[in-house]
Amino acid sequence: MIIAVASGKGGTGKTTVATNLAFVAARQGRCAAYLDCDVEEPNGAIFLKPQWQQDRPVTSAVPKVDAGKCTGCGQCGEICQYSAILPINRTVLTFPELCHGCGGCVRVCPAGAICEDAREIGRLQAGHAGEVRFVQGLLNIGQAMSPPVIRAVKAAASRADLTIVDCPPGTSCPVIEAMRGAHYALLVTEPTPFGLNDLTLAVEMVRQLKIPFGVLINRADSGNGQTRRYCQTQQIDVLAEIPDVRAVAEAYSRGVLAAEMSPGYRQGFERLLAALDREVVS
Repeated sequence: MIIAVASGKGGTGKTTVATNLAFVAARQGRCAAYLDCDVEEPNGAIFLKPQWQQDRPVTSAVPKVDAGKCTGCGQCGEICQYSAILPINRTVLTFPELCHGCGGCVRVCPAGAICEDAREIGRLQAGHAGEVRFVQGLLNIGQAMSPPVIRAVKAAASRADLTIVDCPPGTSCPVIEAMRGAHYALLVTEPTPFGLNDLTLAVEMVRQLKIPFGVLINRADSGNGQTRRYCQTQQIDVLAEIPDVRAVAEAYSRGVLAAEMSPGYRQGFERLLAALDREVVS
């Protein structure tokens, strides 16, 4: 079972939910894996505190042109949708930062003048946090293309009974890449105007992806009830609500899981996990 934990915006508590779910699943004896796909700013390790067993670079394929073989036909520039390769007369310019690594330019070059070169864009780390299998990616500073790092994180994950994918915030390409292949999406939101606005965007995204989903409302005792009314109107299941409790915020600031701090919160996440089991089976 693969559960993608996502949110339309940052700061809703997505990582809090994802790490606590992985923790309680492991306590129940399940083979659990946590994948931190928020590769621009991974922070699940702050709470699960893994011991790293693997640390390697992540590379992306970029074009390398042999000027001696190039005939200046221009086909490489025609196929590239991102202007990552640009033929000007008999000179071919490449812009690795724009390349999506599709390999189209290599395939269409009739002279065989283009090959693929590996360019490091990030790092992948894997290990164990207690009984939780832990994998995270870290995009190098200055790099713009995070999907290849996200794909590397997912590919490095070993098979588990329950895989929790901690997605990047928002609704852009990195989120879609992280969600790909998930059996269910848990959208974490907060009852604020910004939270509701971005929840509607996330809902439209998962509907387009045809992934079953439900909502968790964090800091649920604030706001004016608009988020609940939206979910009712849209017939969206609210699987759990977490109140705004100072003690939880203080534990979070120290890197302590809510499920470790309080038996009540541990039981709450166990109920959420049971609800997710039912949702996926149904």
